[in-house]
Amino acid sequence: MTAEAPAPIQVEAAGPEHAAGLVALFEAAGSPCYCRFWHFSGNNNAWLLRCATAPGDNRAELEAALAAGDDEARGVVAVAGAGLVVGWLKAAPAAVMHKAYDRRLYRSLPCFSGDRDGVFLLGCTLVHPQHRHRGVARALVAGAVQLSPSWGARVLEALPRRPHEPVSDEELWTGPIGAFTEAGFVEVSDFEPYPVLRRAVGETPS
Repeated sequence: MTAEAPAPIQVEAAGPEHAAGLVALFEAAGSPCYCRFWHFSGNNNAWLLRCATAPGDNRAELEAALAAGDDEARGVVAVAGAGLVVGWLKAAPAAVMHKAYDRRLYRSLPCFSGDRDGVFLLGCTLVHPQHRHRGVARALVAGAVQLSPSWGARVLEALPRRPHEPVSDEELWTGPIGAFTEAGFVEVSDFEPYPVLRRAVGETPS
């Protein structure tokens, strides 16, 4: 089967003007999280309950964070024709993503020591179901590399899963590893199947 051509899209910094499009994207993907998991203070069971019974709370928090220009809603969107938002990549300062770094897999890794000022985490990736496998995720990562220095980023980190057997698109919610390596990210921790990838931004990778 011939692979589909990349979708004609434009990658932009996410802002209040994308709120309705982002909400529609999460709804089209059947995702009630609205990219709020990393900022939810309860445990996993409480999170699952909230997504099942009160997804509107997640939606409202995303909309409010976008309206306020909050770092919790920092990221890039892929926009197709007629302003349709077909992709989202969270690119938030590590300081507001402590829940990710506090997870058992990552909390004691030496690669996270030292100066963390200007470190941003590419925390979540979502592509519209009808636009998957067309290069949208790669475009989002490339867009984050280009745009994030204007937000104060000097380093981008990613925590993808490297599956050794077929998995669903939904299971790659931290992004496909190939999208990062093609954009110049390198492994700084090779713990399988959850490596840590990093790239300096604002300069050409060595």
